[in-house]
Amino acid sequence: MNGDLFAGASGPEQIGPGSWLQHGAALDAAPALFAEVQHLTAAAPFRQMQTPGGSRMSVAMSNCGPFGWVTDRSGYRYAATDPLSGLPWPPLPPLFLQIAGAAAERAGYPGFVPDACLINRYAPGARMALHQDKDERDFTAPIVSLSLGLPVVFLFGGDQRSDPPARLLLSHGDVLVWGGPDRLRFHGVMPLKPGRHELLGEQRINLTFRKAR
Repeated sequence: MNGDLFAGASGPEQIGPGSWLQHGAALDAAPALFAEVQHLTAAAPFRQMQTPGGSRMSVAMSNCGPFGWVTDRSGYRYAATDPLSGLPWPPLPPLFLQIAGAAAERAGYPGFVPDACLINRYAPGARMALHQDKDERDFTAPIVSLSLGLPVVFLFGGDQRSDPPARLLLSHGDVLVWGGPDRLRFHGVMPLKPGRHELLGEQRINLTFRKAR
């Protein structure tokens, strides 16, 4: 499976003991992935969620899969239904499952089957502060993050928020996988710079695959 999906990709770059940046791994599948995103967000539209502290996120979000990540005054959590519609989130497309599983296997995490995919839309100026992904029930599964559209600088920190982060340029079609000893590393995204991508226009889409339950 890996060979077919990643035939045009360069070799993975190890960026930590349990972390790999797979340059261009999803490049060939990008048009189909973006078409799926458009279909999914027609059913569960993008929205800028509110944090428990009352701030509005600069990143617009949606979800697909059995569980979706949500935030409001009640806190951060996974929910089986979209709070805007009360309906289940759209199912994970087979292409999403195939690429996420293959990328995880390529990074040394075989058998990864996500049950949540966060769909994040970055407009110019949108950013993500340093944080840990720790709302999942256990941390044995990796995080798989796929980038589409405009390039962005990803901050990959340490086990403490105060640890100075490495800066990684994530481009269209790149897939970043981290787990094992790196699973709880702090990470974030610098403000997206203005630009226009030939396929996605003035935006970046990030697909983050997780095992929530």
